[in-house]
Amino acid sequence: MIRTWLADITPLYDVNKYQEVYDTLPAFRQEKANCLQSLNKKAQSVAAWALLEKIRKCYQIDECSVYNLSHSGDYVICAVDMTGCQHTQVGCDIQKIEKPNLNLANRYFCKQEYESILERETYLEQAEYFCRYWVLKESFMKATRKGMALNMSSFEIQLGNPPRLIRQPKEFSQSYYYQEYVVQGIPYRIAVCSNRSSIEPKIQMEFKLP
Repeated sequence: MIRTWLADITPLYDVNKYQEVYDTLPAFRQEKANCLQSLNKKAQSVAAWALLEKIRKCYQIDECSVYNLSHSGDYVICAVDMTGCQHTQVGCDIQKIEKPNLNLANRYFCKQEYESILERETYLEQAEYFCRYWVLKESFMKATRKGMALNMSSFEIQLGNPPRLIRQPKEFSQSYYYQEYVVQGIPYRIAVCSNRSSIEPKIQMEFKLP
C-alpha cells in the first residue's frame, strides 16, 4: 500500500518553532535548508523531512522503505510504500493552483494535453487543468527517478478518475498507476504515481508540525 500524508508548514514560519524542528534534523538535511534563502523555502525543506520522520516513528517504517517528498506554498506531502518492497517506485507532487503557464504547457506538454487546457471555458478551469497535468507529470518523472531529466513530452496522460498513461517512454514500459487528491478548502492539486496499483485513495492529515 502506498500511503500519502499532507501537513501544514505555517507553524514553522515562527523562528523559534522552525529552530526547534531544524535541530532534530540530520546534518545533510540541515545543510540543504541552510542553502535556501527565503523562510518559506527553508520551512518547506525542514517540514518535509520532519513529516517523514514522524511517519517512520509512528508506523515503525523501515528506513529502507521507498518514499517521496514534495512541497508547494504552505504544504508538504510525503508518499511512502508501507510494505517495504525495494522494487517499488513512487513519486508525488503538490502544486498550488495559480496562473496557468500556457507558454510552458505549449513548449513541454504533449499536443493533446496542451489543447485540453485551451479547451477549458474559463480561466480558472485552465488553471485547474494545467496544475493537474503538472503534478501528474512530475509524480511520474519522480517515480522513474529520472526527474526533470525525463522529457515531459515523452509520455502522455489522459485525465480521468483515475488518470492514466496512454503513452510512455520505452525505458519505462511497465504499468504505472495514479491517484489524485483534492482537499476541501485547500487550493492545491496533489498526485501520486507508482508501479504499484495499491495507492490509498484517502490522503492522511493526522500529523501537525512542529
